[in-house]
Order: sequence, then C-alpha cells, then structure tokens
Amino acid sequence: MPTQLDNALEGIMAALTAEGQPFATVPFERDGIAMPAFIGAPPTLAHYFAHFSQQNAALPFLVDGEVRLTFGETYAAATRVAEGLIRNHGVAKGDRIAIAARNSANWMIAYMGVIMAGGCATLLNGFSSGDELAYAIDLAEAKLVLADEGRAARLEGHAHGAKVVVFSHGNPPAEGLAAAWAEPEGTPAAIALLGELGPDDLATILYTSGSTGKSKGAWSDHRGVVHGIMSYVAQSAMAKVLVESQGEVLSDQPCALVAVPLFHVTGEIPLFLQSFAIARKLVLMPKWDAGLAIRLMAEEKVSYFVGVPLMSYEIANHPDRDKYDLSACKSFAAGGAPRPVEHVNRIKEAFPEGFPLLGYGLTETNAVGCGNFNENYLAKPGSTGRASKPLVELRILDDMGKELPQGQVGEVCIRSVANFRGYWKNPEATKAAFTDTGFFRTGDLGYLDEDDYLFIVDRKKDIIIRGGENISCIEVEDAIYAHDDVGECSVFGLPDERFGEVPAAVYAMKEGRPALSPGELRAFLLERIAPFKVPLEHQIWLVEEALPRLGTQKIDKRAVKARFLDVAAQGVVAA
Repeated sequence: MPTQLDNALEGIMAALTAEGQPFATVPFERDGIAMPAFIGAPPTLAHYFAHFSQQNAALPFLVDGEVRLTFGETYAAATRVAEGLIRNHGVAKGDRIAIAARNSANWMIAYMGVIMAGGCATLLNGFSSGDELAYAIDLAEAKLVLADEGRAARLEGHAHGAKVVVFSHGNPPAEGLAAAWAEPEGTPAAIALLGELGPDDLATILYTSGSTGKSKGAWSDHRGVVHGIMSYVAQSAMAKVLVESQGEVLSDQPCALVAVPLFHVTGEIPLFLQSFAIARKLVLMPKWDAGLAIRLMAEEKVSYFVGVPLMSYEIANHPDRDKYDLSACKSFAAGGAPRPVEHVNRIKEAFPEGFPLLGYGLTETNAVGCGNFNENYLAKPGSTGRASKPLVELRILDDMGKELPQGQVGEVCIRSVANFRGYWKNPEATKAAFTDTGFFRTGDLGYLDEDDYLFIVDRKKDIIIRGGENISCIEVEDAIYAHDDVGECSVFGLPDERFGEVPAAVYAMKEGRPALSPGELRAFLLERIAPFKVPLEHQIWLVEEALPRLGTQKIDKRAVKARFLDVAAQGVVAA
C-alpha cells in the first residue's frame, strides 16, 4: 500500500508536470518510439550553462581550498578555456576532448570549456593506469587530453593519438588552465557557437565496465545529458515543495560536498551539473577523508551529501563527529552500490534531523532511474525506490524482452530520453544493450513489489562493484593471463564491510612452470591495471588442482566463488 509520503510526492510531481508548469512534458520520438521530454529543457549543455550561470551570477558556486568562485566567475573562466581550445588547439564541433585528472574547480571549468567549444567531454577514469588511459583515448579518437601532472606522467611511454595539454589544481583558473586559455577578441567563440549547437549533437563519452572486459565508451547527445540533469532538478523541486509544505523555510543557499569522482556519472550529473539549475554551492576535497569531510561540512554549512554507501557511514561513525555542527545537512544520499540495512539505521540515528537517501541509475542512463526517500527508505531499506517521474519507464523483462509479472525476478530495464545513444564504435554492443522497444538492459536482476518499489537481487553482468567503482572480472582475468606462467584463473567479488564488494582471484600455473606467489602476481597486476582492480594479496589464492568446469568446459565461476567465499570467511591465506 502506498505510504503517506508516496501519495504526497505523487501529488507534488503531478502539479509540477501539469500543463504550463516548469516540468511539463511533451512526447518526443526517438528511433520511432515516443517518450516524454521536458518542454522547457535547454537545447544543449552550453545553453544550460549560459542561462543558469547568468541567472545565479553573483552567488557562490565553487569552493576549492583557497579558490572561491561565483557562478559568473566560473562561466567567465570557462568562456576563456573554450576560446583557447578553439583558437590555440583547433578544437572543432564534435571533437572528443578527454579530461584525465582528479577533482578540482579547474576540472569543472575544463569540462565546461570543452562543451562550450562544441567539443565532446570525454571523461577518463582518474584511477586508470597509463595503458588504460591510452586505450580510452584511442577508443574515443580524442584530439586532446586535458590532464593534470599525475595522469600526464602516467601516459608517458604509452602510445596514443592525442595531444596532451597539462593543467593544475588549487590555483586560480587563469593560472591552472593557462595552457588552454585565451582572452576573447570581440564576441567570445563560446557565445557565437550557441547558434550552431543543437540537442542531437555529441555531448559526452563516459566509460563503463561490463562483461566484455575492456571498457566501453557510452556516448550521449546533448538532449540526453540535459534531460538527465533536468530529471534530477525535478526531483529536487519535488523535495523542496514537500519540505515547504511541512512548514520549513528554506532560505539558505543549498550546498553539497563533492566527495565522489567527477568522471563518474553520479559526480557529473546529479552533483556537478544539477547545481547550476538549483543554485547550489559545491565544496571540493582532493580525496576522500571522513575527518576532513566533517570539518568542511560544518564550515561551509553543507546541506546535501552524496557518496558511495561507505562514505556517509564513515561520517556517522567518525569519533570527531560530535565536535562539529552538521545540523545543516538534511540529506545523506548514496549511489553506486546498495547500502547494508544497518548502515541506513545508523545514519538516521547519528543525524535524527536528516535522512538517508538512495538513488539508482547507470552511466548509460545518465544517472536517471529510481529514488528512495526519507521515511520510505527507512521502511524499505533494501529497495532502490520507485522510478523517477516524469521521464522514467521501468520494466522487468525476461531474456526475450517480455514483461514479467509483478514480484517476479527478471532484468531491470529502463527507457527514457535521458538514456545514452550507444557505445562508441561498437554497434554490436549497442544493439545488444537495447530491446526493440527502446528499453536499456541494465544487466541487473530485480523485481517490483506491490508498491512498484524496485529491489535489486543480483547481476547478470560479470562485474564487481567496489565502493561504487565497476570492475570487470574479465578485464582482471585478462591481466592475470598476460603472465606467461599462469594456466587458468577466475576473478570474482567478495563481500566487504567497507567497500561492499572487493575483487578476489584464484589461479593455477601452467604445467611445469614455477609457482608464482600471490604477492608476485599482485605486483605484476599493479603494473598493468588500476590499483582498485587488483585483489589484495590475502584475497589471491594459488591452487594446484584444475579449476572446476561446466559442461561447456568454461570455468564454473559460481562453484569457484562459493568455495572461496568459505575460504575467505575462515581467514585461510592459501588453498
């Protein structure tokens, strides 16, 4: 039965999407299929930046150490980056411009500048190895890479087809982005380009790990990215109306802590890009540290926190938490992985005036999917919530694309105008990702309960989600097989209290080859793939017998995982 909160939210969203209201929709036909689209959505990200940066020009926007910028100052800086990219680096409409760096205000301005120059913001995983970065650059056929010193150093010695332009962090944009900076001569190029960019133009490429090993580049047009943003803006408007209807006055500027990577869709869309429309201040930190997070939240009066589930749990349990006033923070959101039920309860206990929240979306859906809010989340902590209105159509389908009855487990599938358009240079994977009716196959298995709440129960895709980071088992296995002495291996996920899940590996040597210790194998892997993908030494097992096989002669991964779950639980180092 729908809760009182369900009914209230339904009523608010119905009012917000009524004809003539801010989030009214009209049918939009994509690939022959009609789906709702916002009437008032800006045509492109560049138009979105221009409109809301002007509207909120005087308000504080970015806080990055000693660097503090308003919306107007941020937009002015991005205008000069766009000018420099076009005039000094020859960027043209549709060029893929990669960004390889840690979070900073200058990362955000670089992103804006790429978009405002007509380019496609190609977001590289900042944790990737040099080989992985080079692969992603060449897959997208990137013209330039805007990289910080650390990632530029990683790329040295790894062949790729792009020009590397180095920028730095923690300093004013004109200094940190000097290599991509130019003062406009007359009308800024970014302003002139507004008349040339449209919703069907290429906007972004984000990388996603799946069951095929190598990362795929999920590309989106401007329409998809803007609608992903505006879907979140609609949810925020709904929450604001709800709070105000309960008598609370929201007079302070909203503020969020940026604690998740901006190259991930969660950091990019609901956190960074949504903030333009809701006039939200963003406070950056160079890397995750719960103690620093608490201090910044108190100093800047952070009202909204989002991170992987581990982060809000660490804040709730930090020994210094009671030394700081965190009462401004009313929402503790999580995405990227499910939260253990005890985490939900602990967060509510630690912050009785706030609420834990949970979102469900994917890179391919531009973060749009479901949300579970406030009392509803406390009542159903195992659920990712209901489909986000008014854009999302959610179905549970079988392998043939047929809708399954309520309560039956099948593949979670999402259709919306916010969905990505395809995998770059991979038409086969693109075709396999969608049903004939335009639903994106998420690879997650789940069911809808009697109240249309989604519960995720398993994954079809052979991936591990470590603290919100997707790790392809096949990619790690390929890296292990690159060692000439390894005969066979299997990579799988182990449950972990801190990260939710961590990678583990079992391997056997080729006949007659000398034994390779788990520590030696780990060192070998660290030279080839990102550290977060490499299992810890005590979660790597060398076995002498052949790994179990299925009738197809493929390694029986379920049997391997079941056995070594027991081994790990018993704390056995070697099998």
